[in-house]
Amino acid sequence: MAKSDFIEGSDLPKGLSKPAIRALVSKNWTTLHELSQHTEEEVAALHGMGPKVMGALKIALRKQGLDFREK
Repeated sequence: MAKSDFIEGSDLPKGLSKPAIRALVSKNWTTLHELSQHTEEEVAALHGMGPKVMGALKIALRKQGLDFREK
């Protein structure tokens, strides 16, 4: 499942589950920069955000020099 199949212009990592993608889209969080504006707890609370997805998001954020917002 390629990221472009779900979110036009997104830099989110490939391979996210469909529930995770739907949850992110419902919040309009479709880029790593947008994700970095929210705490890890906010993102983890969304449906579909299990350990595998959260791990992939953390790695992708760090590769771009980003991280989740501090509390």
